[in-house]
Amino acid sequence: MTGGHGGLMDSVYRHQRHIYDLSRKFYLLGRDGLIADLAPPRGGAVLEIGCGTGRNLIAVGKAWPEARLYGVDISEAMLGTARKAVAKAGLADRVVLAQGDACAFDAGALFGRERFERVFISYALSMIPDWEAALGQAAGCVAHGGKLEIVDFGQQDGLPGLWKRALFGWLARFHVSPRAEFRQAIGRVAADMGGFAHSRSLYRGYAVRGGLIRL
Repeated sequence: MTGGHGGLMDSVYRHQRHIYDLSRKFYLLGRDGLIADLAPPRGGAVLEIGCGTGRNLIAVGKAWPEARLYGVDISEAMLGTARKAVAKAGLADRVVLAQGDACAFDAGALFGRERFERVFISYALSMIPDWEAALGQAAGCVAHGGKLEIVDFGQQDGLPGLWKRALFGWLARFHVSPRAEFRQAIGRVAADMGGFAHSRSLYRGYAVRGGLIRL
């Protein structure tokens, strides 16, 4: 087991990974909408940062059969599950998985390429301590004319306060912290790289969807 944040994630998901997809489908809302909107160009490369069990990459592979797929995650335990799932789905020849820190991984060394036409992060920023560094790293992996797309927990603005307190308390048990400054951060990253940012609330603020287009 690795140390630091990777070790923490291994300890959190060492057992949960076996039921992760069955349980998370009920509350990780907006993932499939993000995948449906990716629309990578023919033969384009798609990178998921924080790919976990591989569930999303498999869905992308089925939706976009000509895309080349890549995934990085800090947890070797999760990657073990992802490798088995990808092989079972018949996508082993199209998916490259690697262990790396979302805040500072070398895409060239891991995947043999520096840029990707589509990069996405699904419910992972809220688990990364230095999430703004991870956001900058993700944006740096986007090819010119490409897109970064993100979905994660929102601030529950349109939902009762009791719901928000209960949800945030429960998420904290799994080291998950919804990022109140996400919209401002994605705007700054897009401005710094000369791109365009977008963000919107989903499900009365339960989730937030955002991203950028790199010119």
